[in-house]
Amino acid sequence: MTTWILVGALLAAAQANSFSGVVRDASGAAVPSAVVVVRTAAGADRQMVTGPDGRFTVEPSGSGELTLIVRAGGFKEESRRVTDADRGRDLTIVLAVAPLLETVTVTPTRSEQSVADVPASVQIIGRDEIAQSPAVVADDVLRQVPTFSLFRRTSSLSSHPTSQGVSLRGIGPSGVSRTLVLLDGMPFNDPFGGWVYWTRVPLDNTDRIEIVEGSSSSLYGNYAMGGVINIVPSRPSRRTLELSPQYGNNHSRKFDFLASDVWGNLGATLDGSVFDTDGFPIVVANERGLVDNKATVEFSNVNLKLEYTPRPGVNGFLRAGRFRESRQNAKASTTDPNRPGEANDTRWNSASAGVRLLLPDQSDLQARVFTDFETFHSNFLAVPPATPLRSIGRMTLLQKVPTRGVGGMVQWSRAFGSSHDVQIGTDWRWVDGDSEERALDTTTGTAVTLERVSGGTQKSVGAFVQDIVTVLPALAVTVSARLDRWRNYDAHNLETNFPSGTPTANNNLFLPERDDTVVSPRVGALYRVSDRVSVWGSVGSGFRAPTLNELYRQFRVGAVLTRANDQLGPERLKGGEAGVTVTPWANLTVRTTWFENRVENPVSNVTISTTPALTTQQRQNLGRTRIWGVQNSVEYRLGSFWRVSGGYLFDRATVEEAAASPALVGKTLAQVPRHRGSIHAAYANPRFASVSLGVQMIGRQFDDDQNARIVPGYSDPGLPGYTTVDLAVSRTIVRNVDVFFGVQNLFDREYFVGTLPTTIGSPRLVNGGVRLRLVGR
Repeated sequence: MTTWILVGALLAAAQANSFSGVVRDASGAAVPSAVVVVRTAAGADRQMVTGPDGRFTVEPSGSGELTLIVRAGGFKEESRRVTDADRGRDLTIVLAVAPLLETVTVTPTRSEQSVADVPASVQIIGRDEIAQSPAVVADDVLRQVPTFSLFRRTSSLSSHPTSQGVSLRGIGPSGVSRTLVLLDGMPFNDPFGGWVYWTRVPLDNTDRIEIVEGSSSSLYGNYAMGGVINIVPSRPSRRTLELSPQYGNNHSRKFDFLASDVWGNLGATLDGSVFDTDGFPIVVANERGLVDNKATVEFSNVNLKLEYTPRPGVNGFLRAGRFRESRQNAKASTTDPNRPGEANDTRWNSASAGVRLLLPDQSDLQARVFTDFETFHSNFLAVPPATPLRSIGRMTLLQKVPTRGVGGMVQWSRAFGSSHDVQIGTDWRWVDGDSEERALDTTTGTAVTLERVSGGTQKSVGAFVQDIVTVLPALAVTVSARLDRWRNYDAHNLETNFPSGTPTANNNLFLPERDDTVVSPRVGALYRVSDRVSVWGSVGSGFRAPTLNELYRQFRVGAVLTRANDQLGPERLKGGEAGVTVTPWANLTVRTTWFENRVENPVSNVTISTTPALTTQQRQNLGRTRIWGVQNSVEYRLGSFWRVSGGYLFDRATVEEAAASPALVGKTLAQVPRHRGSIHAAYANPRFASVSLGVQMIGRQFDDDQNARIVPGYSDPGLPGYTTVDLAVSRTIVRNVDVFFGVQNLFDREYFVGTLPTTIGSPRLVNGGVRLRLVGR
């Protein structure tokens, strides 16, 4: 009996000593996955993660005053003192949406830090900026950041998915991304080719987009050579349903939905979008012929995520998604009426799961796994010289690319006092894919003449370590390094004549294996000169292994054929950046960053032959390129309603070495304009309306590696610069019902995105709709 009384007394004492609470945003919604740090007077830290309902419980050892620090991405860090009088009480912590430098971000250091403490160039597009954009796809939202660009300036509404690779600061622009894109911390790039399906982004369920513009290979490895873009979904809310139908010109129809709920420690979110459009022509009017019609796209995307927190310090999630996309690529066959024309479609199923644990020593352990199953179909049309112009369209290639991928990561982190924050982790990825091709005859494009199956398997394993050292209260140093091992194996190029089945001269059952080991270090430092001025800088290296697409898949765009190259090696980068941030007063932030990167063995499309009917290119490791420049950004908040921001990028990207093609030395990298800028002004007053105006300015850029192609009617080589204006307006009609209206390219500016033939970007796009939000209790 005495024992039970003693146990009861101890439990009562522990309960009295503990305290619990809930983390909410300004609207009262719970904030799950927020990091709660408990700091004692001695400087020791303990931390935990809030559950789907935003709740946490702390059981500190001993008495005395504590400091409670709460961090969540997109919010301002909140700090509160907890005294003995608070023991046994239920606390409510309200997080405020933060201005730029006080926003908590996860991506640059793989841990929660405010932007002001990160020695890297970081851009954050918040939920408000996304809502105030007239864009219906994610890449058109990201164009407000001058460092962001897609291959050939095109929008994902009209471009082939293999040309949607993202480049930050002009590092090796091509259809393949030199930037790692993450969705909720999971790799989002196409596993076979590295490009990005921007139509797959659940835009209405995106809380923010974090952009790290410098090389991040020291933490993320492959693809992160040119930076990282992390798309962070919204958090689940109690009994929430959002419906957003909209309609636009070109018979464009879109419907977005979001449903979420929280039941104690379990949260669920279901989101999706459906879109289709009749499209628009992409060949300039005076060059269109019988071949040319409209580029169209139809897609659907559904995602389900479950989050579970059985007890404080334990959090898990499960996510599954299904994506479908079909495109007509604006060219019709004139020799085979049974074929609809040049088209492609994609089917992609994905799943991921993860867990985050607070261990007894107060360290943090995270583990995640993911898998992808994708099938991509595409065909390609040749348009030979003819009179009248572009009057013959002949199918040349039918292509199917099945891909399987699986990967995972484990990360451990711990704070040692208030001076060190250490992270150690490992990740791995396995991808297997083939390009299954059927070449057609050169007369009518109706008979199969050759069959090819080319592909292989790629495996990569990496390990990293990072220490964020607080040397002085005003000085923090970040040191990180990563070791990567990648290998291509089971490679083959099975090529046979059809229908005889005899092998061609290129038939090869066993292509050589390729492997390499790469070390990617990085050192960065940030020094607070004063409360209003801070300076930072970093130096490091990065790498990118060639994708299965670059190694084994060929393709054709108009009169340009690009061949694969199974002898490609990895790209390597050495670079640095330095910046200064000035906050003259609370609502104004000005940032200037200088950067320089030298890329060795960059994979580029090099012209190897030219005839009147066909230009043939091959992917090659070029030699060395240099990309350097200066970027500036400013953000000003005027009162509660006005926000003005702008940015400018000067970008010089040139070839420095090219042993195989010496004539390219000194040439500017294709698809990299020297000047880019944007201005964005927004007024948001709940009593009246929200109005947003954006201006984007893009300078001249070259369309080919030799800087020679000229747009007809212009005297200078390259694609001329242009300026576009976007407008968005929304207003609350009644409680929980908003109407919105948006226009992209307000003045219908025609701008060029490619040559051979001369192609143009998106015309004026108008859309409007209703957003309905239902919230229960």
